[in-house]
Amino acid sequence: MTPLIVTLLKLGGSILAILFLAWLTRALGLGGDVRIRSEEQARAIADEIIGGFDPVGIAIDRAGMGALMRDAQGRHLLIRRHGAHFAGRLLDNHSETRLDQNFLTVGTGERTFGRVTLNLGKEAQYWASGLRHLNI
Repeated sequence: MTPLIVTLLKLGGSILAILFLAWLTRALGLGGDVRIRSEEQARAIADEIIGGFDPVGIAIDRAGMGALMRDAQGRHLLIRRHGAHFAGRLLDNHSETRLDQNFLTVGTGERTFGRVTLNLGKEAQYWASGLRHLNI
């Protein structure tokens, strides 16, 4: 075989392998655009993270990348996207909060979780005020 034919066969095999992997990924439902799209979905995520957490107040980031929730006991749960899933942490009085117009940046004090910036619109001021008064 000539070097040109070998190169074309390698190229064709590579393209077929890529197409197969793309098909397999779609067939298994992997990847995709994972976002919080509704309060019902946010409630389900909160219950997965902390069993029995029943939010009475929910603020979802405009882009759907995270959410901030409060239950009847005054506990606040911060949720952020982590790859194709969501991670969450209960906030305490050691949490860092910074308000910048419609954006609320919340840090848990845990380096591995990081800080989360949520675009909450006009609700950002309300939630920032609530986080300043955490007693936990």
